Amino acid sequence: MEKTKNKLTSFADQLDSEYGKRGTEDREIYEQEFESFKLGAMLQELRKEKGMTQEQLAEKCGTTKTYISRIENNASDIRLSTLMRIIKVGLGGHLNLNVSL
Repeated sequence: MEKTKNKLTSFADQLDSEYGKRGTEDREIYEQEFESFKLGAMLQELRKEKGMTQEQLAEKCGTTKTYISRIENNASDIRLSTLMRIIKVGLGGHLNLNVSL
């Protein structure tokens, strides 16, 4: 019986293999979609930490439950002004941005 070696691949190498190197169109699309996913997950986590339902958050910041759900599930683009309102008015927080070049 011949033994095969398991070759571990780093996550970065897997991304390069699957989507191409950073700067390629497919990789940039992946990176943008991943950031949107992280934003939705972060908002959902913050909302739950506050003990709020999607409906309560929506009512507090002047939007709809459906819109909050779409953001949390990465199904909707979000305007910066809306994001700021959700964080400030709805969750009582402050938005800090970071840009990487």
